[in-house]
Amino acid sequence: MPNIKVLVVAGGGGGAGPNVGGGGGAGGLQYNAAFAVLFQAYSVTIGAGGTGGGVAGAGGAGGDSVFSTITALGGGGGGSQNANGLQGGCGGGGGNNGTGGAGSAQGYGGGNGAAPGNVYASGGGGGVGGGGNSGSTTKSGDGGLGVSTYSAMLAATNAGQDIGGTRWICGGGGGGVFAGGTMGSGGNGGGGNGGNYNISQAVAGTANTGGGGGGAGETTWSYGGAGGSGLVIISYITSDFGNCTGGTKTVVGSETFHKFTTDGTMTFVPGGGPKFVNFI
Repeated sequence: MPNIKVLVVAGGGGGAGPNVGGGGGAGGLQYNAAFAVLFQAYSVTIGAGGTGGGVAGAGGAGGDSVFSTITALGGGGGGSQNANGLQGGCGGGGGNNGTGGAGSAQGYGGGNGAAPGNVYASGGGGGVGGGGNSGSTTKSGDGGLGVSTYSAMLAATNAGQDIGGTRWICGGGGGGVFAGGTMGSGGNGGGGNGGNYNISQAVAGTANTGGGGGGAGETTWSYGGAGGSGLVIISYITSDFGNCTGGTKTVVGSETFHKFTTDGTMTFVPGGGPKFVNFI
């Protein structure tokens, strides 16, 4: 059986609603550089981003992304006022006075909220590359960093957040803040920025990066940002296969890539003579 490379990214969690919501955790990530496949069809599931929290509501959990036996876990939603962030592939940030949600083996946990003095500050959502930052006396926590490890694979398929020529995925959402403080920034990898008193809608995670949504600011009419949807990329040595189908197909040098941003089917076709056959 031939081997392929598989990158599976889950949907990011949504940022929480007012007052002062935590940032959503990024979707979890799974990568296998030598995954054996048969010449057959495989279903691909792309996790949706979690919903942004409304009035005093926690952010929604991101959806899982799946290819064959590989599952990436959706990000945890951010915690609302005085509430904890939710557990997920990466954990959501805590609302003011709340603690960050736990991450998993696929990502880090969210930062804690704080309520010192006159500034209410929430925690940032966790990322695959690092934990969400906790709120301080003047600023809400930034979202945890994503990863740029797969930049070449992402660039070949025009995927991920391009920052200075490097592609990032799975950054946590920034926390929202009360008046007088600074909202948290989203982590590299599609994390959305948090909101403040003047912003009615925190920034959503970037689509197809698994980034967490930003937490809402102070006012009761503000909303958390939705999480970014997930992604699946499959690549293989072109000569090992025939005319395989599924997703958006790109050939770069000796390698073929298939990018999925919505649910679909990946079909592997034999080619190149009798080098590989199915063994069942």
